[in-house]
Amino acid sequence: MGLLLLAMDAGLAVSVHHVDHHARATSGSDAQFVRGLCARLEVPCVIHDVTVEPGGNFEARARALRRGALPEGALTGHTMDDLAETVLLNMVRGAGVDGLTPMVNDPTKPLIGVRRAHLHDYVAAAGVVAVHDETNEDDAFQRNRVRHHLIPMLNDLAHRDVVPILARQADVLFEDRAWLEELMADDLAVGLGEPDCRELREWPRARLRRWLRAKLATDDELGERHPPSWAEVTRALEVVDGVTTATELSGGRRLARSLQHLSLEDGSTTLIQHG
Repeated sequence: MGLLLLAMDAGLAVSVHHVDHHARATSGSDAQFVRGLCARLEVPCVIHDVTVEPGGNFEARARALRRGALPEGALTGHTMDDLAETVLLNMVRGAGVDGLTPMVNDPTKPLIGVRRAHLHDYVAAAGVVAVHDETNEDDAFQRNRVRHHLIPMLNDLAHRDVVPILARQADVLFEDRAWLEELMADDLAVGLGEPDCRELREWPRARLRRWLRAKLATDDELGERHPPSWAEVTRALEVVDGVTTATELSGGRRLARSLQHLSLEDGSTTLIQHG
C-alpha cells in the first residue's frame, strides 16, 4: 500500500497486481479491498489467484507461486526491515555471501532503504486504513518469530537498532559478492565436464566451491534457481579430490568422475559429459 501511494505521489503511471494465495479465510476480503481502493484511485488492478498446496515450507512455496504470477519487473514493497529479517533467516540456514545479500541492488525493491514503521506512518497520514494480515502475528511462521522475538532480543543485546546494521552489512557483502562474480565470469563459462580434476584441485577452495555451486544448481518448476546444499558441495569436492568416484545429488542426479573428468547424470541420461 505504501509503495502504491508513493508511486502515485511521484506521478508515475501505476497498475496494481494483487496475489490471492487463498491461504486464509479472509484473503478474499483483501482482494476486494484492493480492487475497491484501486477503483477509487482510478488505478488498473489485476487479481491473481494461486493455490498453495498443503505441506512444509509454506512461505517459500507461496513466494515462488507469487513470483510466478506477477509480471516480470513488478515492484514490491519490501522494506529495510524485510531485508534484515531475510538476512537473519538465511544466516541461521547457513547461507554464504549470496544469501546474506538479499534484495540489495534489486530494482524491483525500491523501498529497502525505508523502515517499515515509517511506511506505516506514511500510509496512515494519507488517510488509508490498510488491511491487517493476521498471519503476520502467527509464530508458526519462522519470519514472524524473527520479527517479533529475535530482532527485539538483538536490539536489547546490542543496545541499539540492529536493522540498519544488518542492512549495511548486506550492502558491504554485496560489493564483495559483485567482485567475486566478476572474478568468476570466465570460470562459469567452463562446462562441468571440461576441466581436468587435477587442474581443479589446484584452484583455491573458495573458487572451486563457488564453481561447483553454480554448475550443480537446479531450476524448479517455477523457474527459480536453487544451489546445491553445503553437504552436496562437500561430497562433490570429494569426487574432484579423488576420495570417491561418484556421489548422489538432489533430484536423483549422480555426479561421477572418470578419466579425471566430471559428468552429471539424472539416473538414466548423462546431462554433462566430457568428450
